[in-house]
Formats: sequence, C-alpha cells, structure tokens
Amino acid sequence: MADLNDQLDRTWAPRVLSILRIATALFFLQHGMAKLFGFPHVAYFDGLQLFSLIGLAGVMEIVGSVLLLIGLFTRPVAFILSGEMAVAYFMAHAPGGFFPILNQGELAALYSFVFLYLAAAGGGAWSLDAVRNPRLAMA
Repeated sequence: MADLNDQLDRTWAPRVLSILRIATALFFLQHGMAKLFGFPHVAYFDGLQLFSLIGLAGVMEIVGSVLLLIGLFTRPVAFILSGEMAVAYFMAHAPGGFFPILNQGELAALYSFVFLYLAAAGGGAWSLDAVRNPRLAMA
C-alpha cells in the first residue's frame, strides 16, 4: 500500500498541482479582465482609472494570471499575488469585521493562501518552469 501511495504521489501530485495552478489562474484572470476591459461587466469597475490602486491591481491580476496559466516564474509571481490578495483583504474586507464570511473577504483570503501554496510548491509537471528545469516537475 505504501508503494501505491508513493507511486500516486510521484505521478499525480505534480499533475494535480498544475491543474490547481491553471484553474486558479483562469478564475483570477476574470478579476483583472473585469477591471481593465469591462468583461465580464462589473458595475463597480465602471470608470476605473488605470493609474489607481484598483487599476494597478487589475494589471497585476492580468499579467500574473497569464504567467501562472502557462506556469512561467510561478513561485515569484504567486508570491506577489499572494501579497496582493492579503493587502486587498486587510484594506477592503477586514475593516468590515473579523469573520471573512461576514466581511465578504473569503475569496481574497482563499486566493492569498492558494497563491502562497503555489509560491512554495511551484508550477507542477505541466508548466513552462518544468520545461525550463525538469527537476522542478518532480519537486
């Protein structure tokens, strides 16, 4: 049984890590697209100024999401995005109360922790990072 678990860990863990990275990047990309391109439309972002805090966040979200999607520079990009989401949580949500379910900060907190995990774990087997350095695919 231990051999089966080891084999599953070696074979599937790096692949599932890539799936988590890709899915998270696609979901996160929507936030930047809504801010900068108005698609999907979110009324709150109407009239958004590019050179504002939310505009900068939109740029970070688009560039970071694309890099995460292809798995290029996964660790530093995920670390920066984790910080962005932590700042977003504490600036926009935490003043509304302690509990994320009450201050609508669950998504920002979850993104922050998923990005922090990706910063530690890397991009997985299906990433350009793994193509550039095959040793990273097994890490």
